[in-house]
Amino acid sequence: MGLKFPLVAGFKLDDRLGGGSFATVYRAINIEEERVAACKVVDLTPKTTDEERRTLRKEMKSHSRMQHPNVIEFYNAVIVEPNSNSPYYPAVYMLLEMAAGGDLFDKIAPEMGVSEEVSQYYFTQMISGVDYIHSQGVCHRDLKPENILLDAAGTLKICDFGLCSIFKDIKSGKTRQLTDRCGSLPYVAPELAGDALYDAEPIDVWGCGIILFTILTGTTPWDEPTKNSPDFHRYIRGKCFDEDPWNHFSSDCLSMLTGLLAVDPRERLTCSQAFQHPWMMRPSQLANQGPAAIAEKLTENLRKQGDYDYLTPSMSGSESDVDKDGDTIMKAPSPHKSQFTQSLLLFSQTQSGQRYTPHLTRFYTSVGPGVLLPLIEEALTALRVKYKPPEHVKDKSNPNRGLVQIRIGGYDKRKLMYKGYVKLENFTHGSYSGTFCLMHRDQGNPISWRQLWKGLIMSPEVEPHVLRKRADRS
Repeated sequence: MGLKFPLVAGFKLDDRLGGGSFATVYRAINIEEERVAACKVVDLTPKTTDEERRTLRKEMKSHSRMQHPNVIEFYNAVIVEPNSNSPYYPAVYMLLEMAAGGDLFDKIAPEMGVSEEVSQYYFTQMISGVDYIHSQGVCHRDLKPENILLDAAGTLKICDFGLCSIFKDIKSGKTRQLTDRCGSLPYVAPELAGDALYDAEPIDVWGCGIILFTILTGTTPWDEPTKNSPDFHRYIRGKCFDEDPWNHFSSDCLSMLTGLLAVDPRERLTCSQAFQHPWMMRPSQLANQGPAAIAEKLTENLRKQGDYDYLTPSMSGSESDVDKDGDTIMKAPSPHKSQFTQSLLLFSQTQSGQRYTPHLTRFYTSVGPGVLLPLIEEALTALRVKYKPPEHVKDKSNPNRGLVQIRIGGYDKRKLMYKGYVKLENFTHGSYSGTFCLMHRDQGNPISWRQLWKGLIMSPEVEPHVLRKRADRS
């Protein structure tokens, strides 16, 4: 009999939510308390080094002290050692708050971004979370789009303290400079390009600046903060500010960005100074409009691009939920009771009915998985995406139903690796049937993943079979 997962503080690990090079995240359910959490699982083997164990202990110690509305909460942890004759899989299990709203950047249109109003709303929450993290003597060191999540109410949550460092003794206030070089090149501060010691707080502020630019524009400003990047070289020479997208920012917004992205860390804004900046001092009207309005504003450009038409395709042949054109519209169910998640349409229609999924990178086709699979493989080849042979996976909740998944990977235009799955599953709605296709990202920029999703559904192989909401014919 194979090894199994332990209960973690009464929570049973269920579906796999995602994962990267070092960890896998599962949904965890406490049936008695009717609670859902996330569980980050890091494998332990006899080859796990002492340094790797120290890093895990530091992550748990640092994260467990965090109590802030814009930081994912750390609930508990269980450690199962290898060679312990235990029936459980050897790993570190970290039980965390569930971010039911999924990735913030999954909702942002590539190359378009969102309005300054929405950007200010979420940036205020992010800088508040980072300021709190620093107050606890911790530097995050890995602020990037994939570590910015949303809860069920649409509140921003900072996650993943795997690369964090303790730089300050909060009792004495004594600080130290850092030495390790870590993080992803498009998001790291320029002072990390050298060998000198660096101050902790300014590198997180730089990361906040890169994320703000990405929220505003739907793309990162450069590949890396060195002269190897033509985009960065133009920035430090002041040659980019009359060009798109820099010339579209308001004067206050541009001032905020250049303050956060000051190349000299001594001239960079601090979190406190960011809060006092004129761009931040403007009252937010969005904050008082409620979760549904926030979700609508956040996804406004996705709707303009027509991406939402693929999430709620028109269906024919069913008598329920019929619009004025006679088409059946797939609607979100009510069990999650969140205006934000309902408005984001974080629900899918499959053969077993409707269920929650935090990913907007999904679509439906009019042909079954057997027909669609070779077409997707052909499209991936044309898009120069690497993939492994398809796997047939049984559904644990329904043994009579399974799905086909393809492991894919590659590099985006910023030279960052992405990995994930394309999952194909039958769906039925009334008398209509076909394939529900979910693109599940494990690693990489959510915006790059969305671009890949768009490339796949618009490919000549797949596009003729993709269902979408029909235009209003009135």
